[in-house]
Amino acid sequence: MNETTTHALSCALSMYDLPEARAATDAWWGGIARGLAAEGYSDVPARLDRERPREDIWRDPGLLLAQTCGYPLLNEFAPHLQLVATPVYDADGCTQELYRSAFLVRTDDPATSLPDLRGRTVGYNGEDSQSGYNCLRAAIAPLASDGKFFGQAVKSGAHRNSLAMLRAGQADLVAVDGVTLAMVRRHAPDEWAGLRILDWSEPAPSLPYVTSAKRSSEEVARIQSALARAFVDDAVEAARSELLIADTKACTLADYACIAEMEQRAISSGYGVLA
Repeated sequence: MNETTTHALSCALSMYDLPEARAATDAWWGGIARGLAAEGYSDVPARLDRERPREDIWRDPGLLLAQTCGYPLLNEFAPHLQLVATPVYDADGCTQELYRSAFLVRTDDPATSLPDLRGRTVGYNGEDSQSGYNCLRAAIAPLASDGKFFGQAVKSGAHRNSLAMLRAGQADLVAVDGVTLAMVRRHAPDEWAGLRILDWSEPAPSLPYVTSAKRSSEEVARIQSALARAFVDDAVEAARSELLIADTKACTLADYACIAEMEQRAISSGYGVLA
């Protein structure tokens, strides 16, 4: 018996699960679930797991499908997860399977480039985030002196919290990925009011769909086929469009190596943490 069959299946799509777009996320999951059923999975959860911390879900040996960030995929969760597919998003900053983060300031801030933010306050969602931390650290590293650039670095805990901090003047610069930013601008435009894009990060592959590392290559292929079925399911086309999901690409961990390279460049230059 395959080891994964001894565990209840779990599924989650937490990375872009905005409450305002939850109906679309649930509809998109319905299309994927139908695809999984067509591929022979008889016990696919009808509902996404929104109860457990996403880190617990990523470690779950019964994980069938979830979405994660490229940074934890390459680091803490490398033993637990394997790639299924990389989404292609229809949003500013996204090109094919690549995405970028927008470096944001307030509209009335006089800064015209990153060097103008020296000595100011940076906000970030978490140290394990490619889009909110790693890409910004890589951009600031060449500007830092003795490991310092900002006057203060403040952790927000989430991209939307970072936007709130920026609007409130509790931070002067934050990095938010293009997909989150596009969804916030669509569903919660007040959270974008008073802000502007200063610059964009270098690109990286977007947040991947993943499954448990315990699943066989045959199972991964079935999950990929299920996703392909969902993309031609007319019943979820509107939901998929609302979530800005245009397609998927077959990527490998080697494609995500640029994330580790960004981190290593910063560390090698003496800028290991946002400071």
